[in-house]
Amino acid sequence: MKPELDLTQALADLRKGDTDVVERIFPLVYDEMRRLARIHLSGERPDHTLQATALVHEAYLRLVDQRQTDYQNRNHFFAIAAQAIRRVLVDHARKKARKKRGGGVEARALLDTAVLHGDARAQEDLLALDEALSNLTKTYPTAGRVVELRFYGGLTHAETADVLEVSERTTRNHWEFARTWLFQQLRDEAE
Repeated sequence: MKPELDLTQALADLRKGDTDVVERIFPLVYDEMRRLARIHLSGERPDHTLQATALVHEAYLRLVDQRQTDYQNRNHFFAIAAQAIRRVLVDHARKKARKKRGGGVEARALLDTAVLHGDARAQEDLLALDEALSNLTKTYPTAGRVVELRFYGGLTHAETADVLEVSERTTRNHWEFARTWLFQQLRDEAE
C-alpha cells in the first residue's frame, strides 16, 4: 500500500476515534516533516539550538494534541503541520529573544523576498516575518494562509490550491501579492 493511502486510512481511523493510530501516523509523516524542518533550519546560524529532529517531534506533539482537528487527507494534515512548525519556530525565537538583554528584538529588514524561500534568516527575522504574516492574515486571510502553507508547510501551488479549495492560479496570485505585501511591511518596519 502506498504511504499516501496508509496516511489517509490512518487519518480516517483517527477521525473515528482510534487513538492507537497516533503511533502509526508518525512513521508515515516523519520523513516529510523532517524535510520541512531541515529546509527551515538550513538558513539558521550553525549554533542554532533547535535541531530538525526536535522541531519535528515538537510539531508532531502539537499536532496529536489537537484531538478536535478533523484531518481530511494528506494535504490537510501537512497544512496543519505547517502551522505547528511555524508556532514551534516562533516560540523558540521568542524564548531566545527574551533571554537577550532586555528581552527586546531589534526590528530589521529582510531586504529580499528570498526569506520566503527558506534562505538564511536570523531569529529576529523570523519574529518580524511572523508578525508581518499575522498582520497580513488579519487583512487578507487567504493570502496569509497561502504563505503559511507554502513557506512553513512546503506545499506546492497545486497542493495549496487543493487545501484551500481554490484554483492554482488563485493560489499563485495570492502568493505574489503576499510576497510583495510582506516585503513592503518588513522594509517599512526597518526604516
